[in-house]
Amino acid sequence: MRNLLTICKALSDPNRVRALLLLSKGELCVCQLRAVLGLATSTVSAHVAVLRRAGLVRARRQGRWMHYSIDPQASPVARQAMEWVFLQAAGDRQIKRDRARLVRVLRMDKEELCVRLRS
Repeated sequence: MRNLLTICKALSDPNRVRALLLLSKGELCVCQLRAVLGLATSTVSAHVAVLRRAGLVRARRQGRWMHYSIDPQASPVARQAMEWVFLQAAGDRQIKRDRARLVRVLRMDKEELCVRLRS
């Protein structure tokens, strides 16, 4: 029951759902998430931490960047919850805008993107 409630809490925030949907397209660093979501780095990190505690997302450090992805070893409950979210959000306008923005962000050099966001 505790795991279920943690997952429900993690999915109760629109920005966390947006981040999760972005991560469903593949691994992203904080700068990339920040560029798409339009949030401060600390806010993105806090949202991703909630998703990690819920067992939905995993983190990987590469040099100075933290990379996040959907946890391939997520519990069956977490996988079912994510599948439901992905299905429900498929036609949402905000999600479509986020995905279009993600395409543009992924074309950018990560180093350059991070420098631009610090300015």
